[in-house]
Amino acid sequence: MPHTDPDLRSNGADAWLDGLLVADAAEHGADYLHDAGFTARVMSALPPPTAMPKWRKPALTALWATAGLGVAFLVPGAVLDVTREAFRLVAAQPFTLSGLAAALVALGAVTWTGTAWALRRD
Repeated sequence: MPHTDPDLRSNGADAWLDGLLVADAAEHGADYLHDAGFTARVMSALPPPTAMPKWRKPALTALWATAGLGVAFLVPGAVLDVTREAFRLVAAQPFTLSGLAAALVALGAVTWTGTAWALRRD
């Protein structure tokens, strides 16, 4: 199937090459390449897939459920502890307008940098 996503196609000087490749794929896409049984021999030489034990899926489900419950019980206490310590650190600092302005500028810079990074086009 030819690639038709306009965001991922190259623009400009390489567009002619993309057109040729798409046309060639459309022309020869259904052709079969005769390999004289090579693929069948390789596939038959591979070891059979190993079957997972029947107990593995329920055991993993129980393990993840236990981990999820543990996190659900521990996170509220951990969040409360971190919040209290952060408040103690902030409350211990002297409050100045220049410090507040610097914090707001730093917060704005981080916010705009994060926004620019999230909206970038690779």
